[in-house]
Amino acid sequence: MRWRPRILHIYKDYYPPVRGGIENTINLMARGCLDEFDVSVLVCAGPSCTGEETIDGVRVVRVAEWGRVWSAPVAPAFIRALSHEARHADILHFHHPNPTGDLAYLLAGHGRPFVITYHSDIVRQRAAMLIYGFLQRFMMSRAAVIMPTSPNYMASSVWLRRFRDKCEIVPLGIEIERFSPSPAMLAQAQQIKSKIGAPIVLFVGRLRYYKGLHFLIEAMRSVEAQLVIVGSGPEEGFLHEKAAQARVEERVHFVGELDDSDVLPYFHAADVFCLPSHLRSEAFGICQIEAMACGVPVVSTALDTGVPFVNQHGETGFVVPPADPSALASALNRLLGDESLRSTFGEAAQRRAAALFSAQRMTNLVKKVYRKVLGE
Repeated sequence: MRWRPRILHIYKDYYPPVRGGIENTINLMARGCLDEFDVSVLVCAGPSCTGEETIDGVRVVRVAEWGRVWSAPVAPAFIRALSHEARHADILHFHHPNPTGDLAYLLAGHGRPFVITYHSDIVRQRAAMLIYGFLQRFMMSRAAVIMPTSPNYMASSVWLRRFRDKCEIVPLGIEIERFSPSPAMLAQAQQIKSKIGAPIVLFVGRLRYYKGLHFLIEAMRSVEAQLVIVGSGPEEGFLHEKAAQARVEERVHFVGELDDSDVLPYFHAADVFCLPSHLRSEAFGICQIEAMACGVPVVSTALDTGVPFVNQHGETGFVVPPADPSALASALNRLLGDESLRSTFGEAAQRRAAALFSAQRMTNLVKKVYRKVLGE
């Protein structure tokens, strides 16, 4: 029987059940590598029960936690769990940022080779970096390979620039084929258009402080369209108030959080997708790829992150200055007023998503990194 190297992913949560960009990325990486590797995932329990289960061929181990501070799990049991699991792994795969996993590795005392997918700098909890900075430097200096998700982020991150010589860019990806429309899905999209009205500007994602949705709502004062917001989060109440203050509440539709399959008709009903994030916490914007895979042009912002790497200005949509309602409105109006331009950008967006941001391409690049580390 052929030897299969063993990979252990380490993070705080996993999808399912936690729905998030990093959690879903780990799921896709883990499942996508099963043809060549034995893959396990070590996370904290979060909303799930502690213990072990196998999900789609991936062994998932969940460890008890006491609570979370600055979104990081406090989980003393994670140290012993990582020590135990690392003994059976050939490569550890950390997902940054995750202070819980990094501290557990330091205290567990293992010398296993490891790689890091660098999703984001720690942006909001800057005070935490006074403590965590040493640990982050320790992990990055000892990693065999660091995988930023875009060239833009590698260029703009002070941390990544320090370790540029060991960086290999691995863009995030999605299951492109899942976004191909079926007749039933297109019928649902038509029902959404008939119910809400057209044209439709769509946003999909968690309603968080850095998403810039209040700027998009302000922009809607100058855009004759319906804004559909799919998702939930801590900013929802504030955004309802913002829509009322801007006197656009009748044209702003809060759909709430939906299952992945239920979101798809909204992508196909949309005329334009908008990601108005205004802060660096938006490191990539996977939702852009989902819209692009559906042939929908994108309006996003010129952050110094992976956001404008995904959506190419003048090719797949428009990239405008962040925190600028007027610029958002202008870009949206230009696309909404030109069906030919929307079609041209939408087709280019679909091609770019398939060529650069498929889950298969992402996992192929990850497997290449694993083989490199094992060879060394």
